[in-house]
This record gives sequence, structure tokens and C-alpha cells, in this order.
Amino acid sequence: MKLSFRWYGESDRISLEYISQIPNMYSVVTAVYDVPVGEVWPRENIARLKKLTEDAGLKFEVIESVPVHEDIKLGLPTRDKYIEAYKENIRRLGEAGVKCICYNFMPVFDWTRTQLDKVAKDGSTSLVYYTEQLEKMDPLNGELSLPGWDSSYKKEDLKHLFEQYKLVDEEKLFENLKYFLEQIIPVCEEADVNMAIHPDDPPWPIFGLPRIITNEKNIDRFLKLVDSKRNGLTFCTGSLGADPNNDLVKMVDKYSKMGRIHFMHVRNIKILNNGFEETAHDNTYGSLDIIGIMRVLVDNGFDGYLRPDHGRMIWGETGKPGYGLYDRALGASYLNGVWEALEEERRK
Repeated sequence: MKLSFRWYGESDRISLEYISQIPNMYSVVTAVYDVPVGEVWPRENIARLKKLTEDAGLKFEVIESVPVHEDIKLGLPTRDKYIEAYKENIRRLGEAGVKCICYNFMPVFDWTRTQLDKVAKDGSTSLVYYTEQLEKMDPLNGELSLPGWDSSYKKEDLKHLFEQYKLVDEEKLFENLKYFLEQIIPVCEEADVNMAIHPDDPPWPIFGLPRIITNEKNIDRFLKLVDSKRNGLTFCTGSLGADPNNDLVKMVDKYSKMGRIHFMHVRNIKILNNGFEETAHDNTYGSLDIIGIMRVLVDNGFDGYLRPDHGRMIWGETGKPGYGLYDRALGASYLNGVWEALEEERRK
């Protein structure tokens, strides 16, 4: 297991120095954030990220993410030019030593929450998803601003996108994903880069838009679209765990044995009748069997990348919701401790 930590580049309020002080930290997870979606990343931007990372004593091996242009997801005639740019980004990242690219294939919106600062009894705040809050939201009124929502879209752009997606159901989205993978995976083979798709978050349709990386059946289908080890998963426990029908321990066991999990996002959530709340990473705080998940990774010799995912805001910290330093650092230390204990148990 290679412990890693999300870093949003030089504009991130959390410094590489602080990240490097977290015990057993191996790699940062970052990206080039100032280039529009669908364009080629300049080599000098990639090189600067690599130098900053390595100067801090960390590895530059995971990119999250190289976003997929909506025209690719929609299957428009213009998709080929964006796929060519994507292929070039894979080549350039491979040249820089990147081994894993995390991406997603969610239409329009990335991960969705309905409140960013739900106050817990202990005074910490966290991200939550409540069905009754979502039902009151109108994504087309131009007023919503939540994590995972591209703020560059204007109101009219969103209306046009929603009209286009009326012609794209789950089958069509799978078809468009297959077309994309058939183009890029041969480049990954040449560049020695693994593609790791992030599951849909949450794993069900949002605002009528289709979502397909949601459960074991669909993940099985996804992996067969292009049956290459380069075509793998970012297994996010919090995303897939939001659906109680997903048996996470079974799924992690299955896909890690197959060698198709390249990246683990590990966090805990408390599942409710009306949605879910993000919690501390520890097993006892949420509904997910974090220790069971870590156990099968240890048993299967998982040597991919793993990072603590969203954290609470604690100790008065402010900043990007879900991405403060303190609780994610606690999560990293917790996961590292669980890993060491399970490895020692296995040796006995």
C-alpha cells in the first residue's frame, strides 16, 4: 500500500511540507488545474508539479484527475479531438513518471452533496447528502454552487447540456465509455499508465442524468469493455458504500484479487433513511466496515495507492469543504495503523 494525499497545487492552503510530515506518506495526488477541460497540459506545468512534489520528499505518481470532456460522454462527433488531447496528456504524464490517472464518467456533475457544513454533536462539520434537500434544488437556476459542480458552466450551458443528455441513457453512456476506453487504453499500455475510474458519487442518477459505475454488476461490465489490467478502478468506499446493497468487503476482495484496483479512496459514512453523512474514518463512527476492507487488501497483497478521502472540519479549521488537513491527517494515520496491525497479524 502506497499512502497518498490529495493536494490542489500551489493554491492549496495545505502545504506540501505539512503533507510530508504525515507518517508513512508516500505520494501526493494532484493535477494541472489551470488548463480548460479537453486541452493538452503543457509539459512545463507538469514538470513544475513534479519538482515541487519531489522537493518535498514525496512521489509524483498519481493524477486526480484528467477530466473527461462532456462531448466524449455525450458521444458527439467532436469527441475525437478531445480524445486525442486526452491521449497526449496520458503520454506526457507517463513521461513524467505518473503511474495512475483517476477520472470519472459522470455526466455534468461530479460528486454531489446537499450541505457542506452539517454540525455534529462534537462541533465538527462534515459533508452530507439528504434526499429532502436535493429535491428542493434546481440545477438549472444558475444559483447552485457545490463541490463537484463545474462553476464555469453558465445557466444556458447547463440547460443545453441537460437537453443533450435526454438522448443518453445508461446503455448509450456505456457505449460512449467503451469508445473512449478503446482509444486510450492502448496509449496507457505504451506509456505504462493505469487508468482508474472513480465510481459515481452517490451511486444513483442525479437530476435525471444517467450514472453507470454504481454497483458490482455494472463494474463487472465496465471491466470487460476493454479487458486490460490498465483499465481499472479507483475504489471509493464512501461513494459505493452510500448504497447499502453494495457489499464493499466482497467487492474489494474480488477486484483486488483481479489486480484491477489501482487506487483506493477510503472514508466512512453513516447511512440514513434519507441519505448519508460523512464521518470520521474510524470503523465505529460510520456504517462501513473499514477494517474489513483493509483486511482483504492486506490479504491480497494490495500494492496500489490509497488515500484518506473527505475529512470533517475539526479544531476550528476552515477551507475547502472535505479537504482540510487535520481530519484527513488523522484518517491517514488511522488507516496506516490499521494496515500495520493487519500485516503483523498476518505474519503471525
